[in-house]
Amino acid sequence: MKGERPRSSTEYVREFRRRMREAGLVKREVWIRPERSPELTAVEKQLRQPRGAVVGSDEERSSRPGWTVHALGAALGGTRPIVDGRIELEVIEGTEPSLHLVMRDYGDLPVFVAIGGEQIVVQALMWPVEDVLDTAGFNAHALRTHKLLPLSTLGIEPIGGVACYIMFGSLDTHSSLANILFEIETLAENVLDAADAYTPFLRPELLEEAAA
Repeated sequence: MKGERPRSSTEYVREFRRRMREAGLVKREVWIRPERSPELTAVEKQLRQPRGAVVGSDEERSSRPGWTVHALGAALGGTRPIVDGRIELEVIEGTEPSLHLVMRDYGDLPVFVAIGGEQIVVQALMWPVEDVLDTAGFNAHALRTHKLLPLSTLGIEPIGGVACYIMFGSLDTHSSLANILFEIETLAENVLDAADAYTPFLRPELLEEAAA
């Protein structure tokens, strides 16, 4: 709703942590080379499964000229995360339709997918610009460190009339369904990682929320 204050990503971090603890998972810090972050993300997803569980993969490639929002929504609807209820999918109709995904495994983080021309854009809200104490300092730090977040980039755009930081990634419309799903899950992972890493730049009350 226009004028309504968007939810900060720190709220989803708090919910994500609660659900991970309830699932019996523990957090471990590792040190790796930045360019190998995508590999770690894939391994982490496997290690969240019970020992002996088989993690399925979808390697199908579309024979269509390029994905449309409705075709992509229908295809995603048959993938394991959505069938299993770990991702909730909704098609938002309009002059420029898009997909709204609720990432249940990531604290119900909302992710949006849009298609324009030859590009698929996957994005999620970080927090309103006004929540950052020192925007110049934060922007400089984000530019120096964004390479640590594989496949994702930070930007600013208005949401409901409020200037907000967003995180987004993009793919070609001829990308495989498996790659698109990987991009969606990687973006959700990166939003939570960025919220953890960048909270020192936020207003104190948001730091308290993230630590809860």
